[in-house]
Amino acid sequence: MAISVVMPALEMAQETGKLVSWLKKEGEPVRKGEMLLEVETDKAVVEVEAAGDGILAAVTAKPGDVVPVGHTIAWLVQPGETPPVGGQPSAPSARRADAAPGGERTAVPGAAGRVLSDPAGAPAARLSPKARRLAQEHGVDLSRVKGSGPGGEILADDILAAARQVRLKPDTTTPGQAATSAYVASGLSRTETPSTVGRLMAERTTQSWTTVPHFFVTREVDATALNAARDELLPAVERSHGLKVTHTDILVAAVARALKSHPRVNASWTGSGIVLHSGINVALALAVENAVVTGVIRAADAASIGDVAARRRELTERARAGRLHPDDIAGATFTISNLGMYGVDAFTAIIVPPQAAILAVGAIADRVVAVDGRPAVRPMLTLTLSCDHRVVDGARAAEFMRDVVAALEE
Repeated sequence: MAISVVMPALEMAQETGKLVSWLKKEGEPVRKGEMLLEVETDKAVVEVEAAGDGILAAVTAKPGDVVPVGHTIAWLVQPGETPPVGGQPSAPSARRADAAPGGERTAVPGAAGRVLSDPAGAPAARLSPKARRLAQEHGVDLSRVKGSGPGGEILADDILAAARQVRLKPDTTTPGQAATSAYVASGLSRTETPSTVGRLMAERTTQSWTTVPHFFVTREVDATALNAARDELLPAVERSHGLKVTHTDILVAAVARALKSHPRVNASWTGSGIVLHSGINVALALAVENAVVTGVIRAADAASIGDVAARRRELTERARAGRLHPDDIAGATFTISNLGMYGVDAFTAIIVPPQAAILAVGAIADRVVAVDGRPAVRPMLTLTLSCDHRVVDGARAAEFMRDVVAALEE
């Protein structure tokens, strides 16, 4: 029986999707679970798996086409079978998942997909798209690279390791590296083409900054209790989850619990009004090569510190490997961006629509502050909340920050 290949819904309220590329050629056999096509979303480029076995036939969409969600763009048929004509039946590959804890509909492919940090070019056997792009950039000979992924798949880390070995040898400058060196030596300017995720990030941040009325609230936090809590939790989390708890993990838990009392901060702006989410899904901004993605910790208000730490590490590892799943990036109701590990004292972050707010976290550093009317040295932390003024006014933002600060200082 023929299986329709439809444009999948990968995000909340998604109406269309952009086809980036087909990973199989028309007439080529496809097995269930194999990566079939790449679809561009607001946050990344997602590889979508085939929903069943068959031969790819009757392809009607080409790379670059923007297609309505649920629209049939190809068929998987059995040998000798003719693709159906007309109609747009739904297929498992585009089904929407059950309602997420955030009160939103979270859309995922019929089987797990992979999010690519930097996809490019046609697919190669046993080679992740990100690894393929890095190999081209660094001039790595793939025939000399041994893959460390499942089934011997070549991963991005394998390419980077091979590139480091190449750089240790004399006279191995790649054409791309030579061109870069020539530009630097000549003092000429050079234009770099951003990755797909980098371009999407540029477009979305520009859209947010120019259409969302941002305003900012900043608070200083005495991090003495936060440091003590982390030290106290370290042994227990190491025993229960086998990993170290971080300041970010405690911040996620504290912020998520504060959001329970401030539903307008855990909300979204839509054309028809303000959506108050029933669940609290906190996203963390994660740095990947040449871009930033967000990974979601669902029901963060109900999660233990250990569970938050485990999920944060899982998301970080997947993001760095270019293997985030569609449900890892969908359904966030609030975002935290922490640059403290980079030594940044304070900054303001751009809201991720349709969310109503994002919290920017700076570094913990010793400062001289007034304590009971006398100067004292305390570890201080700066938090800056960016708000969509259509959803969160100044008083609501101040009250939310008051409760977050109180939780961290207690």
